[in-house]
Amino acid sequence: MSRYRIIVAVCGVALAWCAAPLAITHAAQLRAGGAAWGKAIEVPGLAALNAGTALLVSVSCASAGNCLVGGSYQDRRYGGQAFVASERSGRWGKAIEVPGTADLNTGGSASVNSVSCASAGNCTAGGFYTQRVGKKNFGQAFVASERNGRWGKAIEVPGTGALNVAGNAQVVSVSCGSAGNCTAGGFYFARSSQQPFVASERNGRWGKAIEVPGTATLTAGVFGFNQVYSVSCASAGNCTAGGQYTDGSMNTQAFVASQRHGRWRKAIEVPGTATLNTGGLAQVSSVSCASAGNCTAGGSYRDGSGNTQAFVAGQRHGRWRKAIKVPGTAALNTGGFAAVNSVSCASAGNCVTGGYYERRHRARQAFVASQRNGRWGTAIKVPGTRALNAGRDAQVVSVSCASAGNCAAGGYYSDRSFNFQAFVATQRNGRWRKAIEVPGTATLNAGLAQIYSVSCVPAGSCAAGGSYTDRHGHAQGFVVSRS
Repeated sequence: MSRYRIIVAVCGVALAWCAAPLAITHAAQLRAGGAAWGKAIEVPGLAALNAGTALLVSVSCASAGNCLVGGSYQDRRYGGQAFVASERSGRWGKAIEVPGTADLNTGGSASVNSVSCASAGNCTAGGFYTQRVGKKNFGQAFVASERNGRWGKAIEVPGTGALNVAGNAQVVSVSCGSAGNCTAGGFYFARSSQQPFVASERNGRWGKAIEVPGTATLTAGVFGFNQVYSVSCASAGNCTAGGQYTDGSMNTQAFVASQRHGRWRKAIEVPGTATLNTGGLAQVSSVSCASAGNCTAGGSYRDGSGNTQAFVAGQRHGRWRKAIKVPGTAALNTGGFAAVNSVSCASAGNCVTGGYYERRHRARQAFVASQRNGRWGTAIKVPGTRALNAGRDAQVVSVSCASAGNCAAGGYYSDRSFNFQAFVATQRNGRWRKAIEVPGTATLNAGLAQIYSVSCVPAGSCAAGGSYTDRHGHAQGFVVSRS
């Protein structure tokens, strides 16, 4: 998921208390297709760390009951710090500041943007910190690795110091193909523009970050905001990165780049988007690889009428096919603003995507679309959100598939009091059940809650995480699990 597509208004939100809805019983969940989601809990230990604003932005599960979450919190000196928290055998441990970031983060602003777990106790987190030099702060990209349940110290992504001469770099996405073999992607600022980078870890050791090969040719050397939004690794050394670049005509285009057997190939404009993106504003927001050379990318583009549309594109046996508008969104998106936020593939040709579209009068709705045996079905409004989304502002932020036809989606909606609430929806044997408000958040949330990330494992269990605003106006991180 690209967290940068979701506008999060935490500070200064006007909070209003309203009558709490009736508690959702276990039986009611099962009837609604909730598949026994447990109650949301505040991330253990985060309250002690957080003096103001905490955001949980990424979740990754290696196996049932063994997950990792990451994000940021505000310390008592009003600085931003990066945290991680681990679940072991179904029990969440306390959140901790990412080891090593206390020494790195001299500028007082840091966050985990993405986490990925290859197996229980073997995970990677990536994000940014700020380095104070004189009177200026410089943003730097970091990675931190957990091995056999023990976290090592965060390090600046090797090579970004030389690339990031203008002082603003971040890891936006990480993915691990196996323990000790991961890839990070993001951006750095060169002297003239923002550039996309990838960096790979091999057998526990991080190699130097490089500018995504081929992007210099695509950008034609013009000033632009070019970056990787998402990476996905099917196995060690076999990954895909997706994002955006600015071309010689100052239009924004969507790109993908593939790594095969440890070697990155040249980035290419997503095939077919040149025809679709006549309005000159496109990006890949999410990629997911089911196996080496078999991946799916999703994102958005602007058509000739100035409307924003959602697209998907598939790679089969190493070859990218033409992007298409997500089937069914033409009929749904009458307000002219739609995008894919997240894609997840359980196997080659069996994927789910989720995002949003807009009806007339700026009514934003959440959608999901499923691919079966290589063919995309028609996008649908997430079942149940019509009743929930009385405030007319909903999105699917994250999707994850445990197996073909068995997935979960999470995001947010606006209720009758125009408070934002977090929802989850479950797909069983290819059929989407009704979305439900995340159990327990009615008690926790005083006005602004959402799911940022969902992660499911083949056994069928899932974890989701996000943030809510408490009665004091402070944002807090929460997790919720489905067994």
